[in-house]
Amino acid sequence: MASMSSSHHSSSWTPKENKAFERALAVFDKDTPDRWLNVAKAVGGGKTPDEVKTHFDLLVEDVKHIEFGHVPFPNYSSTASATGTSNANINDQEQRMRNLKLQ
Repeated sequence: MASMSSSHHSSSWTPKENKAFERALAVFDKDTPDRWLNVAKAVGGGKTPDEVKTHFDLLVEDVKHIEFGHVPFPNYSSTASATGTSNANINDQEQRMRNLKLQ
């Protein structure tokens, strides 16, 4: 059954809604009954459970693309020593990606 929520596209998320979404995901894990309803309520802004689930699915796809190396890490310039700091930044980024568990 198609929902009426399709007129409010899940791509129109404010920074405040995204932050509330991130916080709600930390509170309502995959084993939480009515997870997407609870996340939608926490996000507010009229988001529906279907919209927050779609937003989550898109996030998971983005993370998969990053993990598979389809999205390069940004090349940030550094004022510190070129090799030592950049290698440390890459190692930190790789460690953060390994620690990121969404499901």
